[in-house]
Amino acid sequence: MIILGQWAVGRQEGWGKMTRIGAVVALVLAACGGPAAADEVNTDSHTGYYYPAPETSETYTARVNRLLDSDRNRRIAFVTGVTGELLNQKYAPTYAIFAKGDDAEKLIIVGLMDGQLDTIYRARALFATLTAVSRMTPVFQEMPDADRLTFFDLLKLLGFQQVTISDGVGFTHQVFIE
Repeated sequence: MIILGQWAVGRQEGWGKMTRIGAVVALVLAACGGPAAADEVNTDSHTGYYYPAPETSETYTARVNRLLDSDRNRRIAFVTGVTGELLNQKYAPTYAIFAKGDDAEKLIIVGLMDGQLDTIYRARALFATLTAVSRMTPVFQEMPDADRLTFFDLLKLLGFQQVTISDGVGFTHQVFIE
């Protein structure tokens, strides 16, 4: 498991500002069983540039609400922090993570190695790992039922609306966060 440093979300007292605090929080999951697949697949301006057209999609209904002070700057700081931690590991990163959209509301994860993140099962395994790490952050530990929250819930707190995960070759899956 990759530990991505000490990033957490919060207000000064209780939630605090975007601060370093612990772990690989940065991608997607559906850890508790996974949401149902949606019938309709979305294509957007990033299709064909960062990833091939999505083959599948699903909608995740978050168990938390967006933090009132989550904005574009907070989302960019989150992604920058995760990326910095990935680059500080003793080995080359196996995936890239970045935010796009006018308000940086779309999280994109692309595998950097052949054969990685090339199936829905590998994508969900990464999401499950990110969920485990997310649960170690203080923001989650302070919440009731933290053991039921997922990486997608963390993304909802930050104000992300969509996560796209791809191998960068032929597989792409999108998760819409409500």
